Amino acid sequence: MTDVRRRDGDGTGGLRDGSATFEDLRERAVALRREGLSRRQIRDRLKVHNNNLLNRLLNGEPPPDWTKRPNARDDLRAAAREMRSRGMTYDEIQLELGCSKSSISLWVRDLPKPERPSRTPEEASAIAKKGWEATLRRREAERRGTKDAAAREIGHLSDRELFLVGVGMYWSEGVKDKPHRRRETVTFVNSDPNMITMYLAWLDLLEVERHRRRFSVMIHESADVAGAEKFWADHVGADLSAFGKTVLKKHNPVTVRKNTGSDYRGCLVVRVRGSADLYRRIEGWWKGMVVEAERRTA
Repeated sequence: MTDVRRRDGDGTGGLRDGSATFEDLRERAVALRREGLSRRQIRDRLKVHNNNLLNRLLNGEPPPDWTKRPNARDDLRAAAREMRSRGMTYDEIQLELGCSKSSISLWVRDLPKPERPSRTPEEASAIAKKGWEATLRRREAERRGTKDAAAREIGHLSDRELFLVGVGMYWSEGVKDKPHRRRETVTFVNSDPNMITMYLAWLDLLEVERHRRRFSVMIHESADVAGAEKFWADHVGADLSAFGKTVLKKHNPVTVRKNTGSDYRGCLVVRVRGSADLYRRIEGWWKGMVVEAERRTA
């Protein structure tokens, strides 16, 4: 396997402030910044994987306009003030813009108050309900927009980045050895298909052969067991013959479970056969990451 653990001693490629090499790299970084590249693009272009060094290289250079997130609240505030000046009520503005009444109040409180039409309690309740529904739709759109923008920020995932992500994932969700219970085997359990996808990509990076991987499902006996087995087999691209016996959790009618919908498929267990040495390396990699974290926070 290609060694993706460390490319150099401190992630700076041996650069130090004051050297001709550093100045040359800074000149290239500044030029790329002025061409409109983002920090991530510059990092990938120059192979600089140390944030402290990247900060020094770009010191004093403002980000390009396209990387700045627009403040949608400013547009909403301007629209709310324009509507209020036309005599619209808080309810009407909320229904149109999907903003909360508290925000509208802050934005337009210096403007004249329009005459409010008389309404029955039922009419007022219906208008308030519509306004709240508009607010919920706007908030959901903001959530999706933020998540989509964040997803685009990731860009290309390098081998080293995937390597470190995988170590952290395993140490969070994988089975670990204990002094009172020796279990040096690589076993990962999760119910999130995306986590399983990342984990299998990490095993590919570590060149863990497919024939060494064994799968099994853990699920409540009251769920659609056959459907869950087929889902996980399709997801990992393996035949059900590669799966071990499904572990069924006893159903307790007293317990109120939330994971009872059609998308509940239990957990997938991924075991790597003959993995004692790999487990020890994972534990060592994690310890090395902790040491580096402690150094950075000292």
